[in-house]
Amino acid sequence: MSERKVLNKYFPPDFDPAAIPRRKQAKDAQHKVRLMTPYAMRCDTCGEYIYKGKKFNARKETVEGETYYSIKIFRFYIKCPRCSAEITFKTDPKNTDYVAEHGAQRNFEPWREERIAGEESKLLKEMEEENNPMKALENRTIDSKIEMDVLDALDEIRTRNARNERVDADALLDKLVEQDNVKEKSQEELLEEEDSKVAKAIFHNIDGDAVKRIADEDELDLKQLLSDSAKSLLLPKFSSPNTPNTKNEDDNSLAKRKQKRPGSELGIIVKKRKQASTTSPVKIETNSSPILSSTTSTINIDPSSNKIANSLGDLLGAYGSDSDNDD
Repeated sequence: MSERKVLNKYFPPDFDPAAIPRRKQAKDAQHKVRLMTPYAMRCDTCGEYIYKGKKFNARKETVEGETYYSIKIFRFYIKCPRCSAEITFKTDPKNTDYVAEHGAQRNFEPWREERIAGEESKLLKEMEEENNPMKALENRTIDSKIEMDVLDALDEIRTRNARNERVDADALLDKLVEQDNVKEKSQEELLEEEDSKVAKAIFHNIDGDAVKRIADEDELDLKQLLSDSAKSLLLPKFSSPNTPNTKNEDDNSLAKRKQKRPGSELGIIVKKRKQASTTSPVKIETNSSPILSSTTSTINIDPSSNKIANSLGDLLGAYGSDSDNDD
């Protein structure tokens, strides 16, 4: 298959380019081109605004009889996108710009007005100097003064640049680092002063005396802080009955409880009571609080009696009767 886009074409050895006839074109012939508008404009027919850079399919032609130093001037034809009115503009080689010719007006551009105003003032100044020699002298004096000021400013800039070139970069960096360190130290000192002020405000009383905290080793027991009378009012500590911890002890105690009592053969249940040798009064002290006064009560317990006072059971935490029951 041959190449679709042929880049190199074959020319036979007997090819004569002069034998090819030239195509004749008119001087005012127009060519179709694709362009973008070089400036913002407003259509005179419908008032549509066309911004700068809008793309159009245009026709280009060479302007006959107009040149600028043998430079050709071209004219472009476009149509308004709203009303399809024809708009023309041409090139301006003198000002390196474009000129609106027909169908639309160029929008106001302040920088163009400033440039035009500057050119006009320059022309007026030249005309005044030609007619008035004293005015020309004054203008030259003002210009020389401005030039001297500019030269002085340039000398100052050169001197400053030379002085900056002589400065050692390492020394400058060391100096900056030192300044940063001094600034950090000053900030740390300020923070320490603020901390000390806060601590002084917290740990000092109104008179200015320091309030010391008692160390853990020096802390006193609560009982040492109580008076002797309050210590006597404290209740004694009652120990709980020993409970078996192992399975063997439970089995031994259960075997002892199941031992036969006298009369067990006859089916009689005998309850053994613990006999008290003597009757003795029991003194009990009750304390409602360490601050309140204590009350002392005396209760007589009869060993022959089978009942114990509820008050004694409540105070001593008794577990009930001392008699053993058969399982």
